[in-house]
Amino acid sequence: MQLDLKTIEALAPDQASLGAAAKLTKRSNWPRLEAHEQLPLIWGECQGSGSNPYRVAFDTSDHGYKCTCPSRKFPCKHILALMWIGATALDSFQRVDQTPDWVNDWLGRRRKPGQPPAQTRSEAKSIDEASRPEESAPVEDAAAAERRGVAQRKRAEDTRSAVSAALDELDQWIADQLRLGLAGFVDASSERCRRIAARLVDLKATALAGRIDELPARLMALRSEERPDAAIRELGKLVLLAKAWRAAPDDAELKRLVSTSETREQILANPDAVQVESDWEVLGEKIETRRDGLVSHATWLLDLRSPTPRFAVLLDFFPASAGRRSGAFAPGDRFKARLVFYPSRNPLRALIAERLGDVTPGAWPAFAEAATGDPLAAYAAFQDGAPWLSDCPVILPAGAIALDEKDGAWWQAASNPHGIALPVAGSVNQTLLGLDLAATAALWNGARLELLASQSSIGRLDLS
Repeated sequence: MQLDLKTIEALAPDQASLGAAAKLTKRSNWPRLEAHEQLPLIWGECQGSGSNPYRVAFDTSDHGYKCTCPSRKFPCKHILALMWIGATALDSFQRVDQTPDWVNDWLGRRRKPGQPPAQTRSEAKSIDEASRPEESAPVEDAAAAERRGVAQRKRAEDTRSAVSAALDELDQWIADQLRLGLAGFVDASSERCRRIAARLVDLKATALAGRIDELPARLMALRSEERPDAAIRELGKLVLLAKAWRAAPDDAELKRLVSTSETREQILANPDAVQVESDWEVLGEKIETRRDGLVSHATWLLDLRSPTPRFAVLLDFFPASAGRRSGAFAPGDRFKARLVFYPSRNPLRALIAERLGDVTPGAWPAFAEAATGDPLAAYAAFQDGAPWLSDCPVILPAGAIALDEKDGAWWQAASNPHGIALPVAGSVNQTLLGLDLAATAALWNGARLELLASQSSIGRLDLS
């Protein structure tokens, strides 16, 4: 049986921008119907662009659904196709006596409408509470627990095998780009990166796919003469990341950069996660709309008690179609909080575990290292620990911003013995040119500075 997806477009045009025709194909186990007394549970498989078919399930009792495809549309076209078959050709389904493990796993994890959530308290758990075992947790049958454990281990092994295959394809793709020449790669980067990114998504390397999909935008933001060098740097970072993952596929940071990230609950319950209770200032925000339809909202924080510059970043993602969200913080806000950091070689991404109150405004601490040392020493150490990362937060010593008519804005150190000057990304407010800046917080990626905030004789300046 094949289902023409144009039919679904006619039924739900607002949900289905279907592009290339992915069709539901008939298989020995597709589609099937579990024997229920009332409303059925239906599931099946759909062959997409990858080597493995997508698994689709639909609970007609409450219209719950699940599909393993990477689509950002809910419901996706595969779910709509399954619903259409169930509504128009129910006799084509086969009744079975045993539900597949992957369907049972989905049913066990989902919460149906009207069912109370696992945690009924209005406030979030503290770290101590999250680390304690649930006293009222139901006792699971030993056989069921064993089956669940086997299924989880099998899924983990399948994911690892798929990601390994994805990295093999990435290595071959990078070799092809070098063989064809970087000039041609830069000119055709959008199409080439989109193709390999789609392939990586099919092989469950979703985080890595998103990074590659954003590469053309980063290259186009540079001057034409800088793009080949930037492409070499980024491709080299991808090679190092793939090599590191193969050496330690269970490393939490590497899994986060290649496939999927931990949940908030997992981070809060992790006894090995770094926790820092301090006074924090919101340096600035970095908001980017990605090609996958999501908006990345990064809020950068500065630790006001640390003797050396220490930073944290709060990351949030939401659909671009939802419009801009009002942020929880504004640049310059100060508050006391306990942060829990994601496991990493250079801990930066964090969650606020507990907010303890506001802090009065004031100047930044006098970081002696930032005032007298090399302002990019922190970036060198950052790259030594994790050379596959890009943006590194730094505190720059006293200096000023100058404008070059040809090359744009530059940050220039005032009396630093290194006499360093760094190019600034984007445009700069003309009123800031030549102003004495006592200290500046910025993100450095090896090629451009993204200014966040500065301390000056006229007070704090928001530069993000």
